[in-house]
Amino acid sequence: MRQNKVLSLLGLAIRGRNLVSGEFQTENAVKSGHAMLVIVAEDASANTKKFFTDKSSYYGVPVYCYGTKESLGSAIGKEMRSSLAVCDAGLAQAVIRALDSEGVCQVKGGSEHGKNEGT
Repeated sequence: MRQNKVLSLLGLAIRGRNLVSGEFQTENAVKSGHAMLVIVAEDASANTKKFFTDKSSYYGVPVYCYGTKESLGSAIGKEMRSSLAVCDAGLAQAVIRALDSEGVCQVKGGSEHGKNEGT
C-alpha cells in the first residue's frame, strides 16, 4: 500500500505546530493572515465549502477540496475535521505540489482581496 503524500505532509505539519484544524481555528488563521493554505474535506457541507472559499478568496489564501473528514482527521491524529489551515509557507507549497501531482484542482471562489472589480 502506497502512503499518501498529502496526508503525510499534513501529519508533519501538525507535529511541527504549523497546522490548525476545525472551523473556528481555520477561520481565525485565515483572518489573521497566518494561513498559507486551506484544505476543506470533500464531504463537508456545501455551507462550509462556500464559507471557506469566500473567506479565503477575500484574504488571498488558496483553497483545495481534498479527502474526507475522517481521512483528514486521522492524518493529523484527531477525530473528523472538515477544514484545515497550513500556517507555514514552505509546508504549504509542498502540500500544494503534492495536491497538484495528484490532479486536485484549486477551488475557485469570489474575487481576491485587493483586485479591481470593474473600477
